[in-house]
Amino acid sequence: MQNMKDFKLLILFVALVSVLNIQAQPSTVVTGKRIPAVDKKEMANEAKEAFLHAWNSYKTYAWGMDALMPLSKKGHNWYKETLLMTPVDAYDVMMIMGLKKESSEAKALIFERLRFNIDMDVQNFEVSIRILGGLLSAYELDGDKRFLELAKDLGDRLIKSFNSPTGMPYRYVNLVSGKTSGNISNPAEIGTYIVEYGILSRHTGDPRYYETAKRAMTALNDRRSPLGLTGSQIDVETGEWKNTGSHISGGIDSYLEYMLKAGILFNDKDMTGMWQSSLAAINKYLADLQPNGFWYGHADMNVGKITGTHYGSLDAFFAGSLAMAGDMEHAKALQESNYKMWMLYGIEPEGLDYSKMEPTWPSYSLRPENLEGAYYLYQYTHDEKYLEMGKDMFKNLVKYCRNDAGFCALKSVLTMEKDDEMESFFLAETLKYSFLLFDDGKSLDFNKVIFNTEAHPYRRSK
Repeated sequence: MQNMKDFKLLILFVALVSVLNIQAQPSTVVTGKRIPAVDKKEMANEAKEAFLHAWNSYKTYAWGMDALMPLSKKGHNWYKETLLMTPVDAYDVMMIMGLKKESSEAKALIFERLRFNIDMDVQNFEVSIRILGGLLSAYELDGDKRFLELAKDLGDRLIKSFNSPTGMPYRYVNLVSGKTSGNISNPAEIGTYIVEYGILSRHTGDPRYYETAKRAMTALNDRRSPLGLTGSQIDVETGEWKNTGSHISGGIDSYLEYMLKAGILFNDKDMTGMWQSSLAAINKYLADLQPNGFWYGHADMNVGKITGTHYGSLDAFFAGSLAMAGDMEHAKALQESNYKMWMLYGIEPEGLDYSKMEPTWPSYSLRPENLEGAYYLYQYTHDEKYLEMGKDMFKNLVKYCRNDAGFCALKSVLTMEKDDEMESFFLAETLKYSFLLFDDGKSLDFNKVIFNTEAHPYRRSK
């Protein structure tokens, strides 16, 4: 649906369809039946217990490694040496939940084992959002300057990835030599640094981190199509687009997210302007109102006509971004679709053809974005239906993914067959948002922080 002038009327139509429960399983939200108010304290405790189960399983079977393999009950590292992804990623969750014993042992492990003077190539994007981002939030919540020292050491190594002719970063960088590789990249891996780099500049007083990340985002933004849309793949050396497909999903998602958040976090009007113009193009060309809900589809950046009705677990982040931007009508409508996607099989698939309500990628990787959307919408509206959504999603996650050792990703939401994977973001994001949704702001004030794309919170400037 490209003409959004009649959006309010069409949203009423979607609401009627939801009441009729078209292509969705019955739930406390879509049937129109009210249930007693969600016991927030009970649900927050359940989320905390789930975190402790995941963390204690990591301690038992994968201590000192990057992540737990919950079926084989052993750990694995991403590279030849550990970067302690799970402890670093999960540290601020322990602080927020008040888990003093667990945070103390994680902190001791980090300062004893974490080092970056290792001759190995790492993926710039993932290490930035998980490790650099985790160390910076740990510093803000804990105050121990050793976290900041580690963050600066890592930042000084990763920033070498931006040494390209366009200023856009390469995908991989060697932590010792600074040698780069991976010139064919995507907007998410080019434009998801300004939040972490800006916080690093704030605490070190060195502006080059923020300036470097902003230069990369600006270079990418300058290469949008005349319609204002962004493509999927670009050569960071030549600036030539290699894939002109446009969407809000993985590969573009967090680039959009960081425009908005950098504008708020650093009062950067350039970033705010980039977000507003990008959002206008997205709502004009990618927004797609179907009989079964409101979605965002795929189109060519130069044409702007929807050619693919593909949506998925990563796309669900956009409901929270829309709410943060004040676009509440779209945010509410999209979160309804997010919830419908989750409840279609009990757990959301990685990919969905929303025109047919059939999975195109049936796995589930323990992703957080749908719960994140419920959290944001509840914070902005205080409507208990978002608590009900979160409760349904969390209960099903526990039902289908909990293992005697940690939690498992799913090979398919059609069969609920477990996969031998529990990545660090499950603790850092999925369980954090689950807890915060029901915690009622007691442990963290939503209005005083901005989360990075890995759900690491940073204080807003006054």
